[in-house]
Amino acid sequence: MPGDITQGLSTTTELHGRYWRMEGYPAGCGERVGLMGAGIAQVAAASGHTVVLVDQTEDILAKSKKSIEENLRKMSKKKFAENPKAGDEFVEKTLSSISTCTDAASVAHSTDLVVEAIVENLKVKNELFQRLDKFAAEHTIFASNTSSLQITSIANATTRQDRFAGLHFFNPVPLMKLVEVIKTPMTSQKTFESLVDFSKALGKHAVSFKDTPGFIVNCLLVPYLIEEDIDTAVKSGAGYPMGPFELLDYVGLDTTKFILDGWHEMDAKNPLFQPSTSLNKLVAEKKLGKKTGEGYYKYKRCTASLASGRSFVSVL
Repeated sequence: MPGDITQGLSTTTELHGRYWRMEGYPAGCGERVGLMGAGIAQVAAASGHTVVLVDQTEDILAKSKKSIEENLRKMSKKKFAENPKAGDEFVEKTLSSISTCTDAASVAHSTDLVVEAIVENLKVKNELFQRLDKFAAEHTIFASNTSSLQITSIANATTRQDRFAGLHFFNPVPLMKLVEVIKTPMTSQKTFESLVDFSKALGKHAVSFKDTPGFIVNCLLVPYLIEEDIDTAVKSGAGYPMGPFELLDYVGLDTTKFILDGWHEMDAKNPLFQPSTSLNKLVAEKKLGKKTGEGYYKYKRCTASLASGRSFVSVL
């Protein structure tokens, strides 16, 4: 990727003391930016941490912060239904904990934790961490929100393998309680425990798993998503809020294809990792799901809301 590595960034947060940093990536629709990064930033700020959003342009940053504010106001109406004034104070306090910046490296030196959630591309992730590794303090912990790549492969791009781990949130971050904390063979116990404590401080349920592609949830989820004969059955018979086709549209068909292609390359004989003809066709047609207005289903508009009110898991 030519030029500044921040060209591939969207929605970042940072920590200094209690000052956190996350990296996000645009979801493909101009009005739906940095869902994962913005979601992590929101829950970090709402739980008392100071957050800096870092993106390539001020325009994207403004949209990200606006989406956070809209989401906070929706949630506060429910949480503080009997005390609207307290709800307004909660929203304003949370927003005051979030500032913005367009240069990740310029703030890396005062960071205690970096949580990356950019595009699922190993080369791009490695370039980002290699750059930040030069500026971050020695004690700074690096974590990746990847859902499909091995953490070890990313950690090896840095000089701090003992301070590198996986921290996989689920979309929408403000609603989903689960966080997968992934410890590589090089990750120190101190680093692991720090990330577990951070997850709990955000009100999340942290689970630990080994460094294998897909970790726990997506290793089970992706094969289910591409099973084309069960969409109606799981919604009507199993009572799921979404069938696999609708969930794929929310996740992003390009994201799922990237994950599946990577797993197939690693284990071509595994029947669970075989390519999907319909998925490949839609991606080739640039029909990537809800973010582009059409995938397996058609959508009237692209929404910037972080919390749709429906429980679903994203593999972003």
